[in-house]
Amino acid sequence: MARTCEVALPLPLRTTFTYSVPEALDESTVNGARVVVPFRNRAMLGVVLGRSDNPDGASLKNVTEIIDPLPALSPRLIELARWISNYYLSPIGETLRAMLPPSIEVQFDREWQISEAGGARLRDLRSLTAPNEAESADLAVLQKLDSRGSTVPERVLYKLPGGSAAATRLLRRGELIVQESGRHRTARTQKIVAWRALAAPAAPRPAEQRIHRVLVESAGVLPLASLLKAAHVSGSVVQRLVKEGRLVVSEEALTPEHARLATDLLPPVNSLNTDQTRVVEAIRGRLQTRAFHPALLHGVTGSGKTEVYLCAVEETFARGRTAIILVPEIALTLWIGNICRARFGDAVAVLHSGLSDQERAREWWRVRRQEVQVVVGTRSAVFAPLENLGLIVVDEEQESSYKQEEAPRYHGRDVALIRAKLEGAVALLGSATPSLESYHRAREGKYELLCLGSRVENRPMAEVRIADLREDFRRTHKADPISQDLRSAIARELAAGRQSIVLINRRGYSWFALCRSCGAAILCENCSIALTYHKKRGRLACHYCGFSRTVPRICPKCNSEHIYFVGAGAEQVEEHLRALFPQARIARLDRDAVRRKGAFGQVLNAFGAGNIDILVGTQMVAKGHDFHGVTLVGVASADAQLGFPDFRAAERTFQLLTQVAGRAGRGALKGEVIVESYHPEHYAIQLAARQDYVSFFERELHFRRLMRYPPFVALASVLVRGTKVEKAIQWSRQIEGFFESQKAQEIKLLGPAAAPLSRLKGEYRFQFLLKSTRRAPLNRILNKCLAFCAEKEIPDRAILIDVDPVNLL
Repeated sequence: MARTCEVALPLPLRTTFTYSVPEALDESTVNGARVVVPFRNRAMLGVVLGRSDNPDGASLKNVTEIIDPLPALSPRLIELARWISNYYLSPIGETLRAMLPPSIEVQFDREWQISEAGGARLRDLRSLTAPNEAESADLAVLQKLDSRGSTVPERVLYKLPGGSAAATRLLRRGELIVQESGRHRTARTQKIVAWRALAAPAAPRPAEQRIHRVLVESAGVLPLASLLKAAHVSGSVVQRLVKEGRLVVSEEALTPEHARLATDLLPPVNSLNTDQTRVVEAIRGRLQTRAFHPALLHGVTGSGKTEVYLCAVEETFARGRTAIILVPEIALTLWIGNICRARFGDAVAVLHSGLSDQERAREWWRVRRQEVQVVVGTRSAVFAPLENLGLIVVDEEQESSYKQEEAPRYHGRDVALIRAKLEGAVALLGSATPSLESYHRAREGKYELLCLGSRVENRPMAEVRIADLREDFRRTHKADPISQDLRSAIARELAAGRQSIVLINRRGYSWFALCRSCGAAILCENCSIALTYHKKRGRLACHYCGFSRTVPRICPKCNSEHIYFVGAGAEQVEEHLRALFPQARIARLDRDAVRRKGAFGQVLNAFGAGNIDILVGTQMVAKGHDFHGVTLVGVASADAQLGFPDFRAAERTFQLLTQVAGRAGRGALKGEVIVESYHPEHYAIQLAARQDYVSFFERELHFRRLMRYPPFVALASVLVRGTKVEKAIQWSRQIEGFFESQKAQEIKLLGPAAAPLSRLKGEYRFQFLLKSTRRAPLNRILNKCLAFCAEKEIPDRAILIDVDPVNLL
């Protein structure tokens, strides 16, 4: 009877694989451990999910290696992964991959060799007198492999002209063989220099004296590179002193530096007001029960929700338990992370995708070794391997960025609730503008509703004015990037020495380029969407697939020279403000302006220190930031989202306007907000101006009830995609026939129809929407759909199922 284990591999396959466990690895092969196993012609990293005895184990492949002395995933995290895999219909291996740290210990290399068919192909290609481009590339690859006479690393082939495409072609025809092997990465090290204790410096040698002085000032040891620079000596001097026995050189692992704390940040000392005290007392009572309890903290902008979170974390620590704080944007991890570190010291770890693989792995393993008590991070930090978890905070719980748009398509907020349930923890969702689903559950009593109805220190809410752009055009007969009202308000604030924020939720300089002769927009080659103009780069770019091109001099369709740029983006608003206010200090905060690592924090720190007068930005500036010097917020093109083909368009518009309005007047001075709109009468604009969430909730809920949308139904999207439109249509018709054959009364089917973005990244897309009054029937029919697709040999990659979608484009 052979010992075996069940292993999940990071593949889009809804199954696990069984491997034999060698006797030498038997004790360390435990559930949750990462293992290296052979799969087809390559080595892969997988996770052990179970152990058993198998009479046929001798015929199975062996586990090659155990990576971790401590299992990476705890039993509760594995249970959570199984729930995600079942609920979101994601392969278990891909789910576990999302939960694990980057694999920095093992590197998998692909090696290529020529097959017998490849040898015959090589002889044929050598006989050609005028090979075409593809044949020349194939010939170069085959000749390289033939000359080596053994396996060749992939990087060698890919350096050849057309090598990547040629290798793929030859592999598909069986003329190449590829295999993958895993090897341990060599840890980066640095040389450390120390002065031998009994060796005295020789006085006549100035270089030796300098080295001795620098080492004494550095507590006796220093990295070699730093020593050479500080002492102004060459490496040969150090080598001579090592030979003479005066210096000792050793090596140590080079690890990434810890993220620096803001040097001027002190732990905030805030006394709680009556509302905050009441909320903290309620949370304290729930923590004492050590049982699962979901709560929604609805607090107006500036009401002190962050201080409540920190007090809740302190209460959690006092009971010997740990905490996770989730935020929707990487930018907010910088702010919340610094506040937590200032308050809790080294007990804090920060996890997000903006860190390098080495940084993320270091922080992740600090958490796994229980060296920290609180984790701050974005969506994936919900999987932080903390033990004895007592509290999960989800800040700005309504944000769509908590939903992952690639497999596994989980929602961080909902996974946080399930993890809190498994751990017996408190789940605290917080927002000034909760999602309709969360607020509806709170009103029904499924969540405890906690409220903060006023700003801290009784500061008044910002006054909101709506600027009607239709009237602005009648007065000025111009369509400038910002209205006359906003321009005058900015000038007033600058004269008074106060700061302003201008939100324009559009990247780039202009929305798109249009031919004024034929009316054609310049589209992306891979997607059914117009390209955005970026003036600084001098290019038109697609924000979905990354395709870009130069701006054409003439229209590609009619050869007209009349190319016109439509709409204003953040780049144009910044340029316009610089022209209007040349003396002002202006910065822009969007994905294009802060590409360099650390640039985001630099801009925010400069603005917070008062070194920037006007900050222009996309929704990055709208959430969570606490700038006491800001007295004016302007919102350009506030109603841009209202035209989106999405039932949540009004909700997202209301949330964005309310959130950005909350950035004004957070200090001693009263704030003002100017909202520009072509549809000032729309209820989302009007109620956002009044910052009346409850009235908006009631009106929007009525619409959702009439149209049968969440929270009254469960929603799922089935997207069919293919590089050939005929195939995508054929598969859509087959799936339509399957759904019609089921005839489930609880489920309403919409589609198939072309998706709003009918072509994306070179694939044609058709969409089904399924609405169900109960989740169980919806889950069953989706699982049956996947089985039907497998039976009809519809490729797994062609079907994309999204449960509880937040993006229907």
